[in-house]
Amino acid sequence: MVRRIDVTGAGGARLAAWEFTDPPKSGGGTGSAGRGPGVLMLHGLMGRASHWADTARRLSARHRPVGLDQRGHGRSEKPADGPYDREAYVDDAIAAIEQLGLAPAALIGHAMGALTAWQVAARRPDLVSALVICDMRASALGAASQREWTEWFRSWPVPFATLADVRKWFGEDDPTLERPRPVRGEFFAEVMAERADGWRPVFSRRQMLRARETWVYDAHWEELAQVRCPALVVRGLDAELGRAEAQEMVRVLPRGEYAEIPDAGHLLPWEAPDAWYRAIDPFLRTATTPG
Repeated sequence: MVRRIDVTGAGGARLAAWEFTDPPKSGGGTGSAGRGPGVLMLHGLMGRASHWADTARRLSARHRPVGLDQRGHGRSEKPADGPYDREAYVDDAIAAIEQLGLAPAALIGHAMGALTAWQVAARRPDLVSALVICDMRASALGAASQREWTEWFRSWPVPFATLADVRKWFGEDDPTLERPRPVRGEFFAEVMAERADGWRPVFSRRQMLRARETWVYDAHWEELAQVRCPALVVRGLDAELGRAEAQEMVRVLPRGEYAEIPDAGHLLPWEAPDAWYRAIDPFLRTATTPG
């Protein structure tokens, strides 16, 4: 069963959290008691909590996995005036952990969600038991990267006539692709909604650029070094996070570990779900076991 739980984020923002395990049959309350250690899953830019459904199902036998639609994404509020800065995203995640009774929680983050996760772990170590960082760089990406994203957003042939067109463009026709990636097409089909004129993203591309510009110009090594819990850095062989940088992140993390998944790129949890789960499951079992 998947159920929605409303969370009040920073500045009163209405956020949608999605729990992927049944509530306890007796006792009441929102804590993790009787449902295993809490896990908060944070999607990347343009993602949504439902992208974590497969990972959550696999984890639910031993954990209480919850996905959060971060502000500007999914079913959560998309305030016109923001804020969409790092502080807001971190405060939202902290609010979710506390209001859902997940602490101490394992945080699993993909891309921007991974940055949010390690910033939460650095600021509030009392709330975090373990950290999984999936394909997010600690180095500054710079102005050129932001310009590339701006041009990429402009290239989208919106509105799409059908979901099949969404899948084809993002999986095959997108000029930024080096080779077809059907999983990418499915990933983007999940963040589209039908409007009167066709299929459009559920998020504002302008807001996505605003969110991205708050971290793309800065490096985040100092916060990484402040993470005290066990942390696993996972990358795909064809991912955006290079091997050398990933291994340096592991070195900087006081309790860092490393995992690499072949035949996977930026969307590695969805391109190689079995290998992804084999990487994170033993780590989470060890890191979230008391004693």
